Amino acid sequence: MNKIIFIGTGEFAVPILHKLAKSEFEPLAVITQPDRPTGRKQILTSSPVKSAALKLGVVIYQPKKIKSDEAVQWIKAMNPDLIVVAEYGQIIPKDILVIPKFGVINIHPSLLPKYRGASPIQYTILNGDAETGVTLILMDDLVDHGPIIKNSKFKMQNKKLTYSGLLQELAELGGDLLIKILPQWLAGEIKPIPQDESRATYTKILTREDGKINWHKSAEEIERQIRAFEKWPGSWSEWSVNNKKFRLKILKARILHQTVGCAENQTPGFVFLTEQKEM
Repeated sequence: MNKIIFIGTGEFAVPILHKLAKSEFEPLAVITQPDRPTGRKQILTSSPVKSAALKLGVVIYQPKKIKSDEAVQWIKAMNPDLIVVAEYGQIIPKDILVIPKFGVINIHPSLLPKYRGASPIQYTILNGDAETGVTLILMDDLVDHGPIIKNSKFKMQNKKLTYSGLLQELAELGGDLLIKILPQWLAGEIKPIPQDESRATYTKILTREDGKINWHKSAEEIERQIRAFEKWPGSWSEWSVNNKKFRLKILKARILHQTVGCAENQTPGFVFLTEQKEM
């Protein structure tokens, strides 16, 4: 029986943890980020992974910094054969990468080397990609850089998925792929393939200002932004009333391939009602 530690924090990691827990590869422990104050009232809140792990009855460890000596020693004491990482939020140091004999596998929601970094799901929707997927890599000490163990593709054509919808699809896909390849990986039957550095692209950490809508972009680009930034940073525009500016958040949008009721000479962002009294 191989000993596995699961490291993750966000919503993408939860379905993967559930699939591991229901398989023969049930993790012996879960490492996740510390509880954080959230919302206007700053209520101390557990991560999605911690909430899932509590229901599963798995040992939970929440180091403030995973690179600390204390965290490294804790993992060494658990003596894992394999570590699985999904959306953790901290860089895993080399001191931990060398502990398990089968290495550290990261599940990333893009077809690496495309969309390394913090926002691969958002950029997939934002750029209108026809195809995306998940990639399992053997982690090294660079971000999303390690050799590829396996990937699985997901077709995006005609799918108007929001960030949450695509996250769920890719998390399920990633969990299934992990369970499928683990027997081969643990048997030494898979040789990871180095990523093609010439094809690498990067995504950044999104800020609130990224959500401001540029009304000079096409309707297609704006509609994709609203779906991509559904959770964070949201899509918004400034709205002036009596010389006072307000921030108006746009939650949903659809493209009208017509100009019925629209004043053609108006500037982008002009608000009007159609003949069907739709805004």
